[in-house]
Amino acid sequence: MNTTMEATQNEQNGQVNSPDPNPSPVPQHQSLSKNAQKKLLKQQKYEAKKAEKKAQMKEQKQRDAERKRKEWEEKLAALPEDERLKLIDSRKELRRERMEKRSEERGQKIQRLTQAKETGQNIVVDLEFSHLMTHSEIHSLVQQIMYCYAVNGRCSSPAHLWLTGCEGEMETQLQRLPGFDKWIIEKEKQSYIKAFSDRKDDLVYLTADSETVLHELDPTKVYIVGGLVDRNRWKGITMKKAEEQGIHTAKLPIGAYMKMSSSQVLTVNQVIEILLRFLETKDWKGSFFQVIPQRKRTEGDSENCQEVDGEDCVEETEKKKRCLEVPSHD
Repeated sequence: MNTTMEATQNEQNGQVNSPDPNPSPVPQHQSLSKNAQKKLLKQQKYEAKKAEKKAQMKEQKQRDAERKRKEWEEKLAALPEDERLKLIDSRKELRRERMEKRSEERGQKIQRLTQAKETGQNIVVDLEFSHLMTHSEIHSLVQQIMYCYAVNGRCSSPAHLWLTGCEGEMETQLQRLPGFDKWIIEKEKQSYIKAFSDRKDDLVYLTADSETVLHELDPTKVYIVGGLVDRNRWKGITMKKAEEQGIHTAKLPIGAYMKMSSSQVLTVNQVIEILLRFLETKDWKGSFFQVIPQRKRTEGDSENCQEVDGEDCVEETEKKKRCLEVPSHD
């Protein structure tokens, strides 16, 4: 009797041990392994350091601009009126010439990319893995895609680039890129299987797990690069996907030309840049040595100069900075 009354009272007071209809979410780090937690912490520190460096660079750029402005004003103030006017006119003419040159280069780029839609090698970035990545990893992949587009636009014979499975957060982050809506690139919400439903036999998924080595690029084929950062968590996922879909696979002939210090897996931008260089030079070795960082090669491979689908973050090399600093509104 007492037990029944006590239970009734608890129910009235809302003290019954029933499931909480709005349970507090378990912190993400608690559901991760120790390895994953360390990696997440490392990534967070990297992002923080990167943001700090970006802010410092912005401040430095502002200081440099202010210094140059003062130097210019001082230079003008020290000149007689007639020489000052000549110098100003000369500067205006140089600026006009630069603008005309940029406009001409932009027009040529648009023409090349438009032509590539008709005759260029089809290369697809498969974006259907976004649900497996963190926000920062998606951001990293977006940066890689931006670099791919910039490099392709500089090629004398660019490829016909595709983004398939472009939706959700991936699409949202891409849309934030300056001028993305004007990019001359195919943007498909649907998968490549649907986009090329009538050409399934022509699809070739590039994956380091394939036993087939790619020796030549076939202009009739559609080469697919998996858009996935940090493939260590998802080993063999692209190979498995291709097998389930019944499409061809292949891997770049890296092992025939150099020894890697780790796996033969590269970032999306590295794979696409290698393909673009090979399209222009027909030289695998030269393409590999120009694109693959020295840190990923053994000491014996030291000539010149991130898996085949995607890993690592985009490296802040000077070459890459120059690429990304160019306006991408065309």
